[in-house]
Amino acid sequence: MATMADVARSAGVSVATVSHVLNDTRPVLPRTRQAVLDAIEELGYAPNALARSLVTARTRSIGLAVSAISNPYFTEILQGVEAAAVQQGYGLLIADPRDDPRHEREVVQLLHERRVDGLIVAPSADPSALVAYLRRHRVPTVFLDRVVEVPADGPPHFDQVCAGGAEPTARLVRHLAELGHRRIGLVAGRPGFSTTRERAAGYRDGLRAAGLPYDERLLAHGDSESAGAERATGGLLALPAPPSALITANNAMTLGALRALRARGLSVPGDIALCCFDDFAWADLFTPRLTAVAQPGRESGTHAVRLLLERLADPELPARTVRLTCSLMHRTSCGCPDPSEAVEGTVT
Repeated sequence: MATMADVARSAGVSVATVSHVLNDTRPVLPRTRQAVLDAIEELGYAPNALARSLVTARTRSIGLAVSAISNPYFTEILQGVEAAAVQQGYGLLIADPRDDPRHEREVVQLLHERRVDGLIVAPSADPSALVAYLRRHRVPTVFLDRVVEVPADGPPHFDQVCAGGAEPTARLVRHLAELGHRRIGLVAGRPGFSTTRERAAGYRDGLRAAGLPYDERLLAHGDSESAGAERATGGLLALPAPPSALITANNAMTLGALRALRARGLSVPGDIALCCFDDFAWADLFTPRLTAVAQPGRESGTHAVRLLLERLADPELPARTVRLTCSLMHRTSCGCPDPSEAVEGTVT
């Protein structure tokens, strides 16, 4: 196995020069740099990542803490993070915080102790302990999907990437109202998540724009999971005046709502219209095909890596929040006629 000394001899330079080329710790003449790179290629030299980390104080690794990795949306995020990280020469360490604040704090500390260069985290509903740890240890971090409230006493402390949630939800409400529905229910996510707050706010905005009253009994929390949504949907259907249309606030809850409807022998959209937040690969394979808001999962992951690497390169950059655009996949579960193909409409 070739060593750094072998590369130095082949390129006719010192070992220190080879180190500077590999670690980018000092300017090297282009001709000399190329000679070193040619020698590395010819000899098949593989730098020792551990040794390099001792020189640069960097491990070229990123920690990713995201719950419910089995969720198709978070799988897309993971794919985006991994592809962007590998493209930039970074490895990925993954942990599942389980959407539990205490466990979240523990796994983030574990990733930090593994000396990752920075973290990408989808925070829980109560990230106070997490934020305190990250601030205390000055860990470069990007919050993903769920944003953390900007402190009242100053600028935000972390970069954040998320998709807009309010307007797409309002658009679903307005569309259902245009189809004649007057009692539109929402199966919302877990209380405390920023995504839950935004989609509930969009639900109310949509009702207001359509001239419909807000009835708190028509908003039920499915806790962002299938079983919770099945229970929440059952509660909505048991109301004296149940909804004639339903919006589910993520894809896991869509499956739970469909189970509740099937258990009661209700058809979509014949007995009840259904729209959902989060598109997934088989949404247009259902009968009827699901009208859904598609979030840019891979793009979110890619943006998170970009923001983190920019933060590592310049720790003094002002904190940034990037909001990405969703797309409406208009299909037939809302009660519209079956179009020849899905029509995409951009919403923010």
